[in-house]
Amino acid sequence: MTIHLQRDMEFLDKQLLLLSSMVEEATNKSILALVDRRPEIAREVIRDDDDIDQKEVLIEEECLKILALHQPVANDLRFIVAVLKVNNDLERMGDLAVNIAERAVYLSKGDPLSVALDFPQMAEGVRNMVRKSLDALTKVDSHQAGQVLTMDDEIDDANRRMFDILQEHMLHNPTTIKRAVQLLSASRHLERIADLATNIAEDVVYMAEGKLIRHLTENFSDPKNQSSDTKSKAPKN
Repeated sequence: MTIHLQRDMEFLDKQLLLLSSMVEEATNKSILALVDRRPEIAREVIRDDDDIDQKEVLIEEECLKILALHQPVANDLRFIVAVLKVNNDLERMGDLAVNIAERAVYLSKGDPLSVALDFPQMAEGVRNMVRKSLDALTKVDSHQAGQVLTMDDEIDDANRRMFDILQEHMLHNPTTIKRAVQLLSASRHLERIADLATNIAEDVVYMAEGKLIRHLTENFSDPKNQSSDTKSKAPKN
């Protein structure tokens, strides 16, 4: 690796970590705003989204510059490809945090629904996935990335339970439909953030080991122990 390529790669790595930190903060704030009914925190998430967008564009431009100027190969090329994918997932995660924040603002204007919803537990599960996936990214740790992949089904199940509970509530309380729909939407956005955390974990495995494991994460525990007969799982979009 030339000195110039090394310098550019180090700068790119630093920018990706900064974006990761910004997105994690936005996600945590949006969840806090939703669970604790804190519209002022939700507005901070909405306001700061432009900074995430600008950082995402900067990282993509840096990747393209490195590809054009240095024509990296082997591990360096694999790193650039993974960064481009992770960068896109992080920006989408930031957008979903904004969507949750917008629903938090709306819901804070009315009374909470008189229905038992375990949003705090679901939100904590999503927070854990985001934190672990970004920590795995920072350390390029495929084992920790594997732990993230095993957590996704719990969030999917929580989202389905939320749908069933709110659907039943709306049938018996039609006047609450608007608020219930907003909660359903927030639950769906949380589930999508978990999907994106899974995508990032899969990309970490690619960074670390050069293995493409997307769609092969059913019963996944550790990429090093991944068997050839692993069942396929529905793709994450």
